[in-house]
Amino acid sequence: MNSSAFFRRSFFCSASKISLSKDPRRALTPISLPQIVQKRTMAVSALDSRIYRSLFGTEEIRNIFSDTSYLHSCILVELALARAQSTLGVIPSQTGHELTTLLQSSVHKLDFPRLERETEIVGYPILPLITQLQTLAPGESGKYIHWGATTQDIMDTASILQVRDGLTVVEKLLADTCRSLERLASKYRDTPMAGRTHLQHALPVTFGYKCAVYLSSLRRHQKRLEQLKERALLVQYGGAAGTLASLGNGDEGVKVRAELAKELDLQDPDITWHVARDGIGEVLNFLALLGGSLGKVALDLMIMSSNEFSEVSEPFVEHRGASSTMPQKRNPISCELILAASKILRANASLGLDAMVSDFERASGPWHLEWHALPSSFVLAVGALTQADFVLSGLVVNEGAMERNLKSTRGLIVGERVMMELATKIGRGRAHDVVYGACKKAIEEDTSLLEALRRSEEVTGVIGEEELAGLCEEKGYLGASGRMVDHVLARL
Repeated sequence: MNSSAFFRRSFFCSASKISLSKDPRRALTPISLPQIVQKRTMAVSALDSRIYRSLFGTEEIRNIFSDTSYLHSCILVELALARAQSTLGVIPSQTGHELTTLLQSSVHKLDFPRLERETEIVGYPILPLITQLQTLAPGESGKYIHWGATTQDIMDTASILQVRDGLTVVEKLLADTCRSLERLASKYRDTPMAGRTHLQHALPVTFGYKCAVYLSSLRRHQKRLEQLKERALLVQYGGAAGTLASLGNGDEGVKVRAELAKELDLQDPDITWHVARDGIGEVLNFLALLGGSLGKVALDLMIMSSNEFSEVSEPFVEHRGASSTMPQKRNPISCELILAASKILRANASLGLDAMVSDFERASGPWHLEWHALPSSFVLAVGALTQADFVLSGLVVNEGAMERNLKSTRGLIVGERVMMELATKIGRGRAHDVVYGACKKAIEEDTSLLEALRRSEEVTGVIGEEELAGLCEEKGYLGASGRMVDHVLARL
């Protein structure tokens, strides 16, 4: 909804001047509209910019959170409520069917400029929407639109319908990205490369192992996504203060809520949740977690694609990542976009946590944070997943550069291996000091670890030449990396 014309103009960047007349009948009346109103559909963020939007999201996810889709969802909720109440005899039995027949495609008949103006005055779009729907459904049935409901019931449930559709898109793209990582983990299971800690050579790993680590985190996100549906995809119907008092003191309201959940294929909560926003908070934090994992992958690939490493590069597309002045450039554009998205997703997650701190039985402002955070987080997450799958499905892997970099420190990367073997002969503490000294000499004298070790009588006195040379071979110290790749891939 952050791209919404009526939300944007009405609440966050109003283009009109408001008259606060002493006459209450004339209060809050728009009295002038500058020329800029004619351009109010212009994008104000990269997410809906005609220039940048394809970098940060897809048309599919933007359509889900568009004005039209949101209002259509609101209408679907109103119609489902009418059908539920008709089924239970709360309103005349034919009303729900009649309203559905009349209004199920009515979103295209709405007067959007009028809705925008009236939303600015009311503060929410539901009352203006109901007014138009009743005009489109004249007669007895139109009187029962929004029966026993409150604005937040409709807006929350409509948002949950958007969340559900958004999660479906995320789920598909996440599965695609996992498959791309599965192929990389399998293909490069035994391709050795330098493992790095603190940006320094640590121990040898394989590229397949790195990809399997990425994959394992995304697999956990798949589980989180499935689990959160039960907690987050809840119908909202509680009336003015959540007690369903508008339908009496019995259990009629609870029955209507259950039937409404059934109509919309949502979960029926035990109690009204309009000021218990943990479900929305969980969705936003899930998307932030997903963005964090994708950001880690992107950061690794960006560094690995630097000229000094040249171990990987993004798929080649003519002029992608080109510079206006440096013809040799091939910048990792997709990884940069993923990193940016991951940072904004984390910021949006904090907005979701702030929105959870609601006062009493109707929040006085925190709810509005979600209007920004939810749509933008879904667009960013889907955009990041799209970019990630593009990169991983066509990643260029330079095995020669990986081997060259692995050997660039001439055995220093397996210093631990030598130390652990020497420790069995002379004790771990002393072995650490001896190998540390050999590493220091190798660096200072620009020689190999093997050559430096050969000069140590403490080493050569207990480890033979052939064994020592084998201990300094980088490819021979990969631990259980291959087995762990197999374990991850076995969980397909």
